[in-house]
Amino acid sequence: MAVKTHVWISLWFLLTAPVILWDAFYCFMRPRSMTGGDLHWIWEPYGLYQEVDHVYGVESLQRNDGFPNAQSFMNIIETLLNFTYLYFTHVSGATVAPLIGFAAATMTLSKTVLYWAQEFYCGWCATGHNDFKTLLVFWILPNGLWIVFPSLIVYTLGKDIAATLGTAQRRAFKATSGKKN
Repeated sequence: MAVKTHVWISLWFLLTAPVILWDAFYCFMRPRSMTGGDLHWIWEPYGLYQEVDHVYGVESLQRNDGFPNAQSFMNIIETLLNFTYLYFTHVSGATVAPLIGFAAATMTLSKTVLYWAQEFYCGWCATGHNDFKTLLVFWILPNGLWIVFPSLIVYTLGKDIAATLGTAQRRAFKATSGKKN
């Protein structure tokens, strides 16, 4: 059976990979990637973002907060899974592709919800200093994409996996019908 493809899922995985890797390496390269660092030119927009979200800022670095790099490590794993999904879907045709994509999107969704929950339960300790417009434009909307799209991917690939399992179950039942155990 051919692997069912969804162009929008493939595009999401492909187009977000550079963004995810850019973000992860910003965290891994701190303080050199931060404002004043010799590599900051690569991550110029983070000069603003490190002021919006202090998890990415000096305060987090100074207290040796491990969350940014732990999250970045998970981002690398997710991106490798995304590329694996793309390879299995568009090159090798491996039937495990939907499961890989489902797992990758579930990781992304879970990690992003954890990130938001952490911020909520610490009393908005890293973003609470922003006015609503700044928070909306630079934190809620961009980070919200990482909840909306992975949720849709989980739903879509979950439906595909369930349909495939249902088909396999019906075939197995037909193949064993009338046979004595």
